[in-house]
Amino acid sequence: MTEVRPKLLIVEDDPGLQAQLKWAYEDFDVFIAGDRASALALLRAEEPAVATLDLGLPPDPDGTSEGFAVLDEIMALKPDTKVIVASGHGARESALTAIAKGAYDFYQKPVDIDALGLIVRRALHLHRIEAENRSLADRAGPDNKVLGRMITAAPEMVKVARTIERVAGTNVSVMLLGASGTGKELLARGLHDASNRRRGAFVAINCAAIPENLLESELFGYEKGAFTGAVKTTEGKIEMASGGTLFLDEVGDIPFPLQVKLLRFLQERTIERIGGRRSIEVDTRIVCATHQNLEAMIADGRFREDLYYRLAEIVVRIPGLAERPGDATLLANAFLARFAAEMNPAVKGFAADALTAIDSWNWPGNVRELENRIKRAVIMADGKLVTALDLDLPAPDENSDNPLNLKTAREATDRRVIRHALARSEGNISGTARLLGISRPTLYDLLKQYDLQH
Repeated sequence: MTEVRPKLLIVEDDPGLQAQLKWAYEDFDVFIAGDRASALALLRAEEPAVATLDLGLPPDPDGTSEGFAVLDEIMALKPDTKVIVASGHGARESALTAIAKGAYDFYQKPVDIDALGLIVRRALHLHRIEAENRSLADRAGPDNKVLGRMITAAPEMVKVARTIERVAGTNVSVMLLGASGTGKELLARGLHDASNRRRGAFVAINCAAIPENLLESELFGYEKGAFTGAVKTTEGKIEMASGGTLFLDEVGDIPFPLQVKLLRFLQERTIERIGGRRSIEVDTRIVCATHQNLEAMIADGRFREDLYYRLAEIVVRIPGLAERPGDATLLANAFLARFAAEMNPAVKGFAADALTAIDSWNWPGNVRELENRIKRAVIMADGKLVTALDLDLPAPDENSDNPLNLKTAREATDRRVIRHALARSEGNISGTARLLGISRPTLYDLLKQYDLQH
């Protein structure tokens, strides 16, 4: 069978650069357009995974208006196409505008073929992952696709997603509470994408990953000469997220003195860069997340109560993977499909002991642990099927620990509930039957069937 090559659309009016780019991407099906009309015709006909777009197109080769018009129409017609924008005109401003309009990435002319090649292949990789996730979600049914991108079969997570969808259209601050690895950033991105700020930037910062002495400059930016090494004026993350969403991950790790400055921003919606003397108005929505107990931190004097109430106008609690029945297997299949395509195409699925192990494991590291185990197993697997040993998980006894046979599972549940009711009623048959909502003869039959003492 002939391998289907990915499609790449090159929108460029320079014939020399057209030829150079076409030669550089021999492993793609390359389509070339020199103006808006031909670019959109090819987009409709070929539906390319990736497009490179020169902003300087006729009739405005020395400006960016025509290029941005093409970008707008691509995003309207085929928003899953990854568009990589190029321009030599006001590079920084053009980059910010392009990303805000939905472009995947930006590069500045003159073109470095190798560097652009890395961006194109990274974009293709992301397009394939998103396509696989959409396919898996579609095959699993519409109820398994929430917030446009999250795969889940668990009512607990569907409820979380519906809550986020309801608050997305407002400007309230949202706090996501959940253990590490439960998907807090994915949900924050889903909230941004579902909001009226989706055209703005989504800017994420992990407050626990940045040294305390650098976190203030990362958040608020600094003026040239504000401190040693400040060789140019630099925007902070808050300012970069203006018109969009700022995601503060691990907000509980923000140092106490910096909490005061963050509170002032939330109250006044203005910032001052380090070393600056003027207030800058910033319109950004705050979404934050933590796995810590902020209420306990407030009681200990480590987190400001007034800041907590500014950040936690809406609180969404995210269940761990062990609390989401069926999701471990559903996600495992999605991860295996992705990693096998990337790293080991010989792997075709899971062995029975692997599926039993996945269902039985408690997943203390949640979805992140599951993803890491699947990735490692796909790389290390010797056969077509990933085993429990490949996953480095114990292979449970299917007859006792976590049976998938409905009859066996029901019997195990009946035994446990009857024992509990007998204990509650201190062995009284009438009391036990009343607790269970069944008749005494039915209870006697069950006691005999399951050989239970009373």
